[in-house]
Amino acid sequence: MATTTTTPLPLSNHVHADIIYRLEAGGSMLPDTPENLMQIIGIYKAYAVPMDFYWRDLLYIGERVFLQPLPFFKYFISQDYLKRQNTYAGDQSPLRIWRGVGEAHPELLEFMSKGEVGRQLPRLLHHLGHDRVNMEFAEACMRAMFWHEDLNPTFNAYLYSDEYLAAADGAIKAYFKGNWAMLGLYKLFPDMFMEQVRQLSYYANLGLFWEVMAPVFFEMSDIYDQGGFAGVPDAMNFLVNGIFAVAGRPIYHHVYVGDECFELIPKSVGFTWLYEAALPYVEAVFYRTAPFRGTKSYDAQAKQVPAQQTDFHYGILYADVFPVGSAGIPPTLLMQDMLHFLPPYLLDYYQQHCRGEDDQLIQLGITFQRSMYNVTSAVIQALRAALYYPLDDPNPEHLMANRRFFEAQMDRFTRPEARLRDIQQADYR
Repeated sequence: MATTTTTPLPLSNHVHADIIYRLEAGGSMLPDTPENLMQIIGIYKAYAVPMDFYWRDLLYIGERVFLQPLPFFKYFISQDYLKRQNTYAGDQSPLRIWRGVGEAHPELLEFMSKGEVGRQLPRLLHHLGHDRVNMEFAEACMRAMFWHEDLNPTFNAYLYSDEYLAAADGAIKAYFKGNWAMLGLYKLFPDMFMEQVRQLSYYANLGLFWEVMAPVFFEMSDIYDQGGFAGVPDAMNFLVNGIFAVAGRPIYHHVYVGDECFELIPKSVGFTWLYEAALPYVEAVFYRTAPFRGTKSYDAQAKQVPAQQTDFHYGILYADVFPVGSAGIPPTLLMQDMLHFLPPYLLDYYQQHCRGEDDQLIQLGITFQRSMYNVTSAVIQALRAALYYPLDDPNPEHLMANRRFFEAQMDRFTRPEARLRDIQQADYR
């Protein structure tokens, strides 16, 4: 590729110098082509519909199901949560930023009613036939955030604070009031119960993160349908502006036992959407996660996985998207969920380029990978804007600081598993 820069700085010696120059010019890691724009917007729409279920059910589990010992029906979300108004979208939203509906999306409700079979059957039959939204994917993302605890040090420290432990103790005792067996187990194994409650706080954390992302992706789809995006950088900048619009929104965890609310993480603690949810999510899910069981040995002597969690590199930005039927990486269950909600133009595109319907999941996964490189670009540009200098700053020292930041970000894609070079090619399908 051509090595050209629009800044007054010397040429970069980085292996991804061409990508760095594009970022310095206000672009995305994903090339600006009409085909790329069409693919990422189409997949954002397909992702937004199941995500509308994910965030609602994550909050339902974290707030209502709580410590149910045998939570067989934790994916049977209540009507209250399906009708719950999104905080940031819809006419009734208290902090409306985006258009769209505040309650569950109509396409989601239709799929929940009829499933893949296209027939209205009892909900239990759809569930037992696995004809439903795959919440296991959402839980895998949550566990990645929970496991990579170093990514969220302030949030995690609070989960061990006296305030949190006292609030959790009150919620546990209220939840199991009159259930002497469970209260007895809690007295014998308090740490086990507390660890489960901490995990439930991550259910709430991820649910509140996705409550923002679902209407963002719906809005992007609507704008694209109206001809509102000129190219990939426009789509990236919409995400950047969205990040700043909600950066300071609270991350909290409330548990409801009957009509009583226990504020395990009150809003007043000051945890925010950007620092305690979005950035840990991107790092844990896009970059790190964990290898899919069965593809790597966890034997320390085999040394097939890094000794340090910080070196994990199994997220979607590195994934081989061949589907293996797992909620891990590659995110096959998400790919299956998105398959139900592809817009017509993306279906037409796959019919032109797929090797039949059996290949659709792979193509969808590659499109998803492209789209997440664009989301990651938005995060990188937002961090640059927050921590460094404008792209058109006249001071060369400031531009060099930006350059060093971009180079550090691109260092993460020098691994052979990284798909950054692949997504530069239109024929990566």
